[in-house]
Amino acid sequence: MNIPLAERMRPKTLDGFISQDHLVGPEGALISHIQQGLIPSMIFWGPPGTGKTTLAQIIAEETERPYYTLSAINSGVKDVRDVIEKAKKSGGLFTTKNPILFIDEIHRFSKSQQDSLLQAVEKGWITLIGATTENPSFEVIPALLSRCQVYVLHIFDKPDLENLLKRAIKEDELISRKKIKLKETEALLRLSGGDARKLLNMFELIINAENTDSISITNALVLQQVQKNTVLYDKTGEQHYDIVSAFIKSIRGSDPNAAVYWLARMIEGGEDLKFIARRLLILASEDIGNANPNALVLANSAFQAVSTIGYPESRIILSQCATYLACSPKSNASYMAIGKAQQVVKDTGDLSVPFSIRNAPTKLMKELGYGDNYQYAHNYEDNFADHEFLPDELSKTTFYEPGENSRENSMREFLKSRWKGKYGY
Repeated sequence: MNIPLAERMRPKTLDGFISQDHLVGPEGALISHIQQGLIPSMIFWGPPGTGKTTLAQIIAEETERPYYTLSAINSGVKDVRDVIEKAKKSGGLFTTKNPILFIDEIHRFSKSQQDSLLQAVEKGWITLIGATTENPSFEVIPALLSRCQVYVLHIFDKPDLENLLKRAIKEDELISRKKIKLKETEALLRLSGGDARKLLNMFELIINAENTDSISITNALVLQQVQKNTVLYDKTGEQHYDIVSAFIKSIRGSDPNAAVYWLARMIEGGEDLKFIARRLLILASEDIGNANPNALVLANSAFQAVSTIGYPESRIILSQCATYLACSPKSNASYMAIGKAQQVVKDTGDLSVPFSIRNAPTKLMKELGYGDNYQYAHNYEDNFADHEFLPDELSKTTFYEPGENSRENSMREFLKSRWKGKYGY
Protein backbone atom coordinates (compact mmCIF):
# COMPACT_ATOMS: atom_id res chain seq x y z
CA MET A 1 0.00 0.00 0.00
CA ASN A 2 1.58 3.28 -1.16
CA ILE A 3 0.95 5.69 1.72
CA PRO A 4 2.48 9.17 1.11
CA LEU A 5 5.25 10.30 3.45
CA ALA A 6 3.12 13.16 4.79
CA GLU A 7 0.50 10.66 5.95
CA ARG A 8 3.10 8.30 7.41
CA MET A 9 4.60 11.18 9.38
CA ARG A 10 1.29 12.53 10.65
CA PRO A 11 1.72 12.94 14.45
CA LYS A 12 -0.64 11.06 16.74
CA THR A 13 -0.05 13.11 19.92
CA LEU A 14 0.53 16.72 20.91
CA ASP A 15 4.15 15.90 21.73
CA GLY A 16 4.75 15.18 18.06
CA PHE A 17 2.79 18.17 16.78
CA ILE A 18 5.08 20.85 15.37
CA SER A 19 4.37 24.61 15.59
CA GLN A 20 1.07 26.40 16.42
CA ASP A 21 2.35 27.13 19.96
CA HIS A 22 -0.23 29.90 20.25
CA LEU A 23 -2.85 27.13 20.26
CA VAL A 24 -1.23 24.04 21.79
CA GLY A 25 1.98 25.33 23.36
CA PRO A 26 2.35 25.66 27.15
CA GLU A 27 0.33 28.89 27.13
CA GLY A 28 -1.77 28.02 24.08
CA ALA A 29 -5.42 28.96 23.74
CA LEU A 30 -6.49 25.32 23.34
CA ILE A 31 -4.20 23.47 25.71
CA SER A 32 -6.31 23.89 28.86
CA HIS A 33 -9.45 22.81 26.96
CA ILE A 34 -7.70 19.66 25.79
CA GLN A 35 -6.27 18.87 29.23
CA GLN A 36 -9.67 19.27 30.85
CA GLY A 37 -11.45 17.42 28.05
CA LEU A 38 -13.88 20.31 27.56
CA ILE A 39 -13.72 21.02 23.85
CA PRO A 40 -15.87 23.78 22.31
CA SER A 41 -17.11 23.61 18.75
CA MET A 42 -14.52 25.40 16.66
CA ILE A 43 -13.31 26.39 13.23
CA PHE A 44 -9.64 25.96 12.27
CA TRP A 45 -8.70 28.61 9.70
CA GLY A 46 -5.35 28.48 7.95
CA PRO A 47 -3.45 27.71 4.73
CA PRO A 48 -3.10 24.15 3.42
CA GLY A 49 -0.67 21.87 5.21
CA THR A 50 -0.64 23.68 8.55
CA GLY A 51 -2.05 20.82 10.62
CA LYS A 52 -5.80 21.47 10.78
CA THR A 53 -6.83 17.86 10.18
CA THR A 54 -4.02 16.49 12.32
CA LEU A 55 -4.88 18.74 15.25
CA ALA A 56 -8.54 17.67 15.11
CA GLN A 57 -7.53 14.00 15.19
CA ILE A 58 -5.14 14.59 18.09
CA ILE A 59 -7.83 16.41 20.07
CA ALA A 60 -10.19 13.47 19.60
CA GLU A 61 -7.47 11.04 20.66
CA GLU A 62 -6.31 13.09 23.66
CA THR A 63 -9.86 13.54 24.95
CA GLU A 64 -10.90 9.95 24.13
CA ARG A 65 -13.93 10.96 22.10
CA PRO A 66 -15.68 9.18 19.23
CA TYR A 67 -14.48 10.79 16.00
CA TYR A 68 -16.44 11.23 12.79
CA THR A 69 -15.25 12.96 9.68
CA LEU A 70 -16.86 14.37 6.54
CA SER A 71 -15.44 16.14 3.54
CA ALA A 72 -17.49 19.07 2.28
CA ILE A 73 -16.46 18.17 -1.26
CA ASN A 74 -18.47 14.95 -1.42
CA SER A 75 -20.95 15.11 1.47
CA GLY A 76 -24.54 16.30 1.36
CA VAL A 77 -27.22 17.11 3.94
CA LYS A 78 -28.16 13.40 4.17
CA ASP A 79 -24.56 12.47 5.02
CA VAL A 80 -24.49 15.14 7.73
CA ARG A 81 -27.74 13.89 9.26
CA ASP A 82 -26.59 10.25 9.15
CA VAL A 83 -23.38 11.11 11.01
CA ILE A 84 -25.27 13.19 13.57
CA GLU A 85 -27.61 10.25 14.25
CA LYS A 86 -24.61 7.96 14.79
CA ALA A 87 -23.01 10.55 17.04
CA LYS A 88 -26.17 10.92 19.16
CA LYS A 89 -26.07 7.20 19.89
CA SER A 90 -22.45 7.32 21.02
CA GLY A 91 -22.59 10.48 23.13
CA GLY A 92 -25.01 13.04 24.45
CA LEU A 93 -25.69 16.30 26.16
CA PHE A 94 -24.82 15.21 29.68
CA THR A 95 -21.32 13.91 29.06
CA THR A 96 -17.99 15.57 28.38
CA LYS A 97 -17.29 12.76 25.91
CA ASN A 98 -19.72 13.86 23.22
CA PRO A 99 -18.42 12.90 19.76
CA ILE A 100 -16.33 15.13 17.54
CA LEU A 101 -17.48 15.70 13.98
CA PHE A 102 -14.66 16.98 11.80
CA ILE A 103 -15.64 18.62 8.51
CA ASP A 104 -12.82 19.36 6.09
CA GLU A 105 -13.22 22.39 3.81
CA ILE A 106 -16.36 23.47 5.62
CA HIS A 107 -16.43 26.65 3.53
CA ARG A 108 -17.62 24.47 0.63
CA PHE A 109 -20.80 23.53 2.47
CA SER A 110 -23.90 25.29 1.19
CA LYS A 111 -26.16 27.26 3.52
CA SER A 112 -28.57 24.34 3.81
CA GLN A 113 -25.74 21.95 4.65
CA GLN A 114 -24.44 24.32 7.32
CA ASP A 115 -27.99 24.80 8.63
CA SER A 116 -28.24 21.04 9.13
CA LEU A 117 -25.45 21.26 11.72
CA LEU A 118 -27.02 23.96 13.89
CA GLN A 119 -29.28 21.86 16.13
CA ALA A 120 -26.63 19.21 16.73
CA VAL A 121 -24.10 21.85 17.79
CA GLU A 122 -26.67 23.77 19.84
CA LYS A 123 -27.91 20.64 21.67
CA GLY A 124 -24.41 19.33 22.27
CA TRP A 125 -24.96 16.11 20.32
CA ILE A 126 -21.65 16.76 18.61
CA THR A 127 -18.61 18.94 19.01
CA LEU A 128 -17.99 20.40 15.58
CA ILE A 129 -14.48 21.02 14.32
CA GLY A 130 -14.44 22.58 10.87
CA ALA A 131 -11.36 23.25 8.76
CA THR A 132 -11.17 26.00 6.17
CA THR A 133 -8.61 27.83 4.08
CA GLU A 134 -11.06 30.70 3.55
CA ASN A 135 -12.10 33.47 5.92
CA PRO A 136 -14.93 31.96 7.98
CA SER A 137 -16.49 35.40 8.42
CA PHE A 138 -17.49 35.20 4.77
CA GLU A 139 -17.83 31.46 4.20
CA VAL A 140 -19.56 30.17 7.35
CA ILE A 141 -23.15 31.23 8.06
CA PRO A 142 -23.47 33.63 11.04
CA ALA A 143 -25.71 31.28 13.05
CA LEU A 144 -23.10 28.50 12.92
CA LEU A 145 -20.14 30.85 13.33
CA SER A 146 -21.66 32.30 16.51
CA ARG A 147 -21.71 28.80 18.02
CA CYS A 148 -18.03 28.15 17.26
CA GLN A 149 -14.68 29.50 18.37
CA VAL A 150 -12.38 30.44 15.50
CA TYR A 151 -8.70 29.51 15.81
CA VAL A 152 -6.14 30.63 13.25
CA LEU A 153 -3.32 28.26 12.26
CA HIS A 154 -0.20 29.96 10.97
CA ILE A 155 2.01 28.90 8.10
CA PHE A 156 5.06 26.90 9.26
CA ASP A 157 8.32 28.80 9.58
CA LYS A 158 11.72 27.60 8.35
CA PRO A 159 12.89 25.84 11.56
CA ASP A 160 9.60 23.92 11.79
CA LEU A 161 9.85 22.68 8.21
CA GLU A 162 13.50 21.72 8.57
CA ASN A 163 12.63 19.79 11.73
CA LEU A 164 9.97 17.89 9.78
CA LEU A 165 12.54 16.87 7.18
CA LYS A 166 15.06 15.78 9.82
CA ARG A 167 12.38 13.81 11.64
CA ALA A 168 11.39 12.04 8.41
CA ILE A 169 15.02 11.13 7.70
CA LYS A 170 15.40 9.70 11.19
CA GLU A 171 11.99 8.15 11.93
CA ASP A 172 10.20 7.12 8.73
CA GLU A 173 10.45 3.38 8.13
CA LEU A 174 11.21 3.74 4.41
CA ILE A 175 13.21 6.98 4.31
CA SER A 176 15.44 6.00 7.24
CA ARG A 177 16.77 3.00 5.30
CA LYS A 178 18.71 5.36 3.04
CA LYS A 179 21.69 7.56 3.80
CA ILE A 180 20.31 11.04 3.25
CA LYS A 181 22.28 14.21 3.85
CA LEU A 182 20.31 17.42 4.01
CA LYS A 183 22.87 19.85 2.60
CA GLU A 184 20.55 22.60 1.35
CA THR A 185 16.87 23.25 2.07
CA GLU A 186 16.11 26.62 0.48
CA ALA A 187 14.56 25.23 -2.72
CA LEU A 188 12.45 22.67 -0.86
CA LEU A 189 11.14 25.29 1.54
CA ARG A 190 10.45 27.83 -1.19
CA LEU A 191 8.60 25.37 -3.41
CA SER A 192 6.54 24.04 -0.50
CA GLY A 193 5.34 27.54 0.37
CA GLY A 194 5.12 26.62 4.06
CA ASP A 195 2.83 23.65 3.35
CA ALA A 196 4.13 20.75 5.44
CA ARG A 197 2.17 18.16 3.45
CA LYS A 198 3.58 19.36 0.16
CA LEU A 199 7.09 19.58 1.62
CA LEU A 200 7.16 15.96 2.80
CA ASN A 201 5.59 14.53 -0.33
CA MET A 202 7.97 16.54 -2.54
CA PHE A 203 10.87 15.31 -0.41
CA GLU A 204 9.78 11.71 -0.92
CA LEU A 205 9.39 12.26 -4.67
CA ILE A 206 12.98 13.49 -4.90
CA ILE A 207 14.34 10.59 -2.85
CA ASN A 208 12.44 7.97 -4.86
CA ALA A 209 13.63 9.51 -8.12
CA GLU A 210 17.27 8.87 -7.15
CA ASN A 211 18.38 5.31 -7.86
CA THR A 212 20.80 5.19 -4.95
CA ASP A 213 20.73 4.74 -1.19
CA SER A 214 23.10 7.64 -0.59
CA ILE A 215 21.56 11.00 -1.45
CA SER A 216 22.68 14.58 -0.82
CA ILE A 217 19.75 16.98 -0.94
CA THR A 218 20.81 20.19 -2.66
CA ASN A 219 18.90 23.07 -4.21
CA ALA A 220 20.04 22.00 -7.67
CA LEU A 221 18.75 18.45 -7.15
CA VAL A 222 15.40 19.70 -5.91
CA LEU A 223 14.90 22.07 -8.85
CA GLN A 224 15.94 19.33 -11.27
CA GLN A 225 13.53 16.72 -9.91
CA VAL A 226 10.45 18.70 -8.99
CA GLN A 227 8.24 19.19 -11.98
CA LYS A 228 6.45 22.52 -11.74
CA ASN A 229 3.49 23.27 -13.98
CA THR A 230 3.09 27.03 -13.97
CA VAL A 231 0.00 26.91 -16.18
CA LEU A 232 -2.25 24.95 -13.84
CA TYR A 233 -3.98 26.74 -11.01
CA ASP A 234 -5.25 24.78 -8.03
CA LYS A 235 -7.69 26.98 -6.18
CA THR A 236 -7.64 24.64 -3.18
CA GLY A 237 -3.86 24.27 -2.99
CA GLU A 238 -0.64 26.21 -2.66
CA GLN A 239 -0.75 27.88 -6.10
CA HIS A 240 -3.94 29.52 -4.91
CA TYR A 241 -1.88 31.50 -2.42
CA ASP A 242 1.09 32.06 -4.73
CA ILE A 243 -1.04 33.55 -7.51
CA VAL A 244 -3.23 35.61 -5.19
CA SER A 245 0.00 36.96 -3.70
CA ALA A 246 1.34 37.81 -7.17
CA PHE A 247 -1.96 39.53 -8.02
CA ILE A 248 -1.95 41.69 -4.89
CA LYS A 249 1.74 42.57 -5.16
CA SER A 250 1.30 43.56 -8.82
CA ILE A 251 -1.46 46.02 -7.91
CA ARG A 252 0.50 47.30 -4.92
CA GLY A 253 3.45 47.76 -7.26
CA SER A 254 1.30 49.82 -9.71
CA ASP A 255 1.57 47.32 -12.58
CA PRO A 256 -1.86 46.96 -14.23
CA ASN A 257 -0.48 44.58 -16.89
CA ALA A 258 0.75 42.02 -14.38
CA ALA A 259 -2.44 42.54 -12.36
CA VAL A 260 -4.74 41.54 -15.24
CA TYR A 261 -2.51 38.60 -16.13
CA TRP A 262 -2.73 37.11 -12.62
CA LEU A 263 -6.43 37.99 -12.57
CA ALA A 264 -6.88 35.99 -15.77
CA ARG A 265 -4.98 33.06 -14.24
CA MET A 266 -7.38 33.01 -11.31
CA ILE A 267 -10.49 33.36 -13.48
CA GLU A 268 -9.40 30.62 -15.90
CA GLY A 269 -8.58 28.41 -12.92
CA GLY A 270 -12.12 28.71 -11.59
CA GLU A 271 -11.39 30.90 -8.57
CA ASP A 272 -14.37 32.19 -6.62
CA LEU A 273 -14.99 35.66 -8.07
CA LYS A 274 -16.19 36.99 -4.74
CA PHE A 275 -12.91 35.91 -3.19
CA ILE A 276 -11.04 38.02 -5.77
CA ALA A 277 -13.38 40.96 -5.17
CA ARG A 278 -12.82 40.74 -1.41
CA ARG A 279 -9.06 40.82 -1.89
CA LEU A 280 -9.44 43.97 -4.00
CA LEU A 281 -11.62 45.52 -1.31
CA ILE A 282 -8.98 44.88 1.36
CA LEU A 283 -6.20 46.20 -0.87
CA ALA A 284 -8.11 49.40 -1.62
CA SER A 285 -7.92 50.31 2.07
CA GLU A 286 -4.62 48.69 3.06
CA ASP A 287 -2.45 49.84 0.14
CA ILE A 288 -4.23 52.93 -1.20
CA GLY A 289 -6.23 54.29 1.71
CA ASN A 290 -6.44 58.06 1.95
CA ALA A 291 -4.18 58.59 -1.03
CA ASN A 292 -7.36 57.98 -3.03
CA PRO A 293 -10.50 57.29 -0.94
CA ASN A 294 -12.44 56.64 -4.15
CA ALA A 295 -10.53 53.37 -4.48
CA LEU A 296 -12.43 51.87 -1.56
CA VAL A 297 -15.74 53.12 -2.98
CA LEU A 298 -14.99 51.56 -6.38
CA ALA A 299 -13.78 48.30 -4.85
CA ASN A 300 -16.91 48.03 -2.73
CA SER A 301 -19.07 48.71 -5.79
CA ALA A 302 -17.14 46.04 -7.67
CA PHE A 303 -17.75 43.53 -4.88
CA GLN A 304 -21.48 44.28 -4.88
CA ALA A 305 -21.65 44.05 -8.67
CA VAL A 306 -19.77 40.75 -8.78
CA SER A 307 -22.09 39.34 -6.10
CA THR A 308 -25.09 40.35 -8.22
CA ILE A 309 -23.96 39.56 -11.75
CA GLY A 310 -21.71 36.49 -11.63
CA TYR A 311 -19.60 34.98 -14.39
CA PRO A 312 -18.69 35.73 -17.19
CA GLU A 313 -19.54 39.43 -17.07
CA SER A 314 -17.93 39.88 -13.64
CA ARG A 315 -14.50 39.44 -15.20
CA ILE A 316 -14.94 42.86 -16.81
CA ILE A 317 -15.80 44.49 -13.49
CA LEU A 318 -12.85 42.83 -11.75
CA SER A 319 -10.52 43.95 -14.53
CA GLN A 320 -11.75 47.54 -14.25
CA CYS A 321 -11.28 47.51 -10.50
CA ALA A 322 -7.83 45.86 -10.62
CA THR A 323 -6.47 48.25 -13.24
CA TYR A 324 -7.92 51.28 -11.43
CA LEU A 325 -6.32 50.23 -8.15
CA ALA A 326 -3.00 49.50 -9.86
CA CYS A 327 -2.99 52.99 -11.42
CA SER A 328 -3.96 54.74 -8.17
CA PRO A 329 -1.52 56.53 -5.85
CA LYS A 330 -0.57 54.33 -2.92
CA SER A 331 -0.47 54.79 0.84
CA ASN A 332 -0.46 52.35 3.72
CA ALA A 333 -0.59 55.13 6.34
CA SER A 334 -3.99 54.20 7.78
CA TYR A 335 -3.00 50.51 7.82
CA MET A 336 0.18 51.37 9.74
CA ALA A 337 -1.76 53.65 12.09
CA ILE A 338 -4.13 50.96 13.35
CA GLY A 339 -1.21 48.55 13.74
CA LYS A 340 0.65 51.05 15.93
CA ALA A 341 -2.47 51.82 17.95
CA GLN A 342 -3.23 48.15 18.58
CA GLN A 343 0.32 47.55 19.74
CA VAL A 344 0.09 50.46 22.17
CA VAL A 345 -3.18 49.08 23.52
CA LYS A 346 -1.51 45.70 24.08
CA ASP A 347 1.46 47.37 25.78
CA THR A 348 -0.44 49.84 27.97
CA GLY A 349 -3.72 48.07 28.69
CA ASP A 350 -7.05 49.76 29.38
CA LEU A 351 -6.10 53.37 30.01
CA SER A 352 -8.81 55.62 31.46
CA VAL A 353 -10.89 57.78 29.17
CA PRO A 354 -10.30 61.47 30.04
CA PHE A 355 -13.20 62.79 32.12
CA SER A 356 -13.81 65.68 29.72
CA ILE A 357 -14.79 63.38 26.85
CA ARG A 358 -16.73 60.78 28.83
CA ASN A 359 -20.43 60.37 28.18
CA ALA A 360 -22.65 61.74 30.97
CA PRO A 361 -26.20 60.44 30.50
CA THR A 362 -27.10 60.44 34.22
CA LYS A 363 -27.11 63.01 37.01
CA LEU A 364 -24.64 60.96 39.06
CA MET A 365 -22.17 60.84 36.20
CA LYS A 366 -22.39 64.61 35.79
CA GLU A 367 -21.81 65.07 39.52
CA LEU A 368 -18.73 62.85 39.25
CA GLY A 369 -17.30 65.15 36.61
CA TYR A 370 -18.08 63.21 33.47
CA GLY A 371 -18.00 65.62 30.51
CA ASP A 372 -16.58 68.55 32.52
CA ASN A 373 -14.66 71.11 30.46
CA TYR A 374 -15.45 69.42 27.17
CA GLN A 375 -14.92 71.89 24.32
CA TYR A 376 -17.58 71.45 21.64
CA ALA A 377 -15.62 71.93 18.40
CA HIS A 378 -18.45 73.67 16.54
CA ASN A 379 -18.47 76.50 19.07
CA TYR A 380 -14.98 77.54 18.02
CA GLU A 381 -13.38 79.16 15.01
CA ASP A 382 -12.85 76.75 12.10
CA ASN A 383 -14.86 74.18 14.08
CA PHE A 384 -11.78 73.28 16.05
CA ALA A 385 -10.75 73.37 19.73
CA ASP A 386 -7.30 72.37 20.94
CA HIS A 387 -8.60 69.65 23.24
CA GLU A 388 -6.98 66.48 24.58
CA PHE A 389 -8.66 63.33 23.33
CA LEU A 390 -6.06 60.72 24.24
CA PRO A 391 -5.44 59.31 27.73
CA ASP A 392 -2.92 61.41 29.67
CA GLU A 393 -0.30 58.68 29.37
CA LEU A 394 -0.47 58.85 25.56
CA SER A 395 -0.65 62.62 25.10
CA LYS A 396 1.02 63.77 21.87
CA THR A 397 1.39 60.17 20.61
CA THR A 398 1.29 60.03 16.81
CA PHE A 399 -0.37 57.02 15.22
CA TYR A 400 -1.40 58.37 11.83
CA GLU A 401 1.37 59.81 9.69
CA PRO A 402 -0.03 60.93 6.31
CA GLY A 403 1.71 59.45 3.29
CA GLU A 404 3.64 61.35 0.64
CA ASN A 405 0.94 61.92 -1.97
CA SER A 406 -1.13 64.93 -3.00
CA ARG A 407 -4.25 64.08 -1.03
CA GLU A 408 -2.47 63.13 2.18
CA ASN A 409 -0.15 66.11 1.83
CA SER A 410 -3.31 68.23 2.00
CA MET A 411 -4.42 66.27 5.04
CA ARG A 412 -1.04 66.87 6.67
CA GLU A 413 -1.35 70.61 6.06
CA PHE A 414 -4.83 70.56 7.58
CA LEU A 415 -3.58 68.75 10.68
CA LYS A 416 -0.57 71.06 10.93
CA SER A 417 -2.82 74.14 10.84
CA ARG A 418 -4.97 72.73 13.64
CA TRP A 419 -2.54 71.02 16.01
CA LYS A 420 0.41 73.43 15.58
CA GLY A 421 3.05 70.72 15.80
CA LYS A 422 1.50 68.78 18.70
CA TYR A 423 1.66 65.50 16.80
CA GLY A 424 4.72 66.36 14.77
CA TYR A 425 2.82 67.35 11.63
